[in-house]
Amino acid sequence: MTDPNDDTDDTMICVGAIAGAFGVRGEVRLKSFTADPLDIADYAPLTSENGEMSFDVQVVGPIKNGLSVHLSGIETREQAEALRGVRLCVPRTRLPALPDDEFYHADLIGLEVRDTGGTLLGTVKSVPNHGAGDLLEIAPPGTSETVLLPFTRAAVPTVDLAAGRIVADPPEGLL
Repeated sequence: MTDPNDDTDDTMICVGAIAGAFGVRGEVRLKSFTADPLDIADYAPLTSENGEMSFDVQVVGPIKNGLSVHLSGIETREQAEALRGVRLCVPRTRLPALPDDEFYHADLIGLEVRDTGGTLLGTVKSVPNHGAGDLLEIAPPGTSETVLLPFTRAAVPTVDLAAGRIVADPPEGLL
């Protein structure tokens, strides 16, 4: 596991995803994963996950389910549409340090989750937010099903990134 405080960490963190073309002048519909979606341009240049493409970013404005964004080098609707599904990343070192009680989703994915008695509940598969706050999608061992656990201090009293584990106190009947 990488140390989130290590300044030499060059891990790439996904900060946005292209959902398709928007308009006819090469703008894309972008889903921003930054705390303030409009701040995504501050992290430019953004690089594709495979490292083959890099873009400067100019936010045109908010639109339904995302942002309208102009990416450097993209001038036509066809070029923009060809980028659908591309995830845009930045090196961890360009992200701001977080307070002790906040975490980057990328740091949580893959952590094992144990209950307060030490029993393994599973591993974190994703950290979705459907509008009412972050959830931990946990994949219990030995099943393809997942469970959504509210990512609140009451349900998740301990996140220990250094040890690579989360201690959870799930609501009665959830697991």
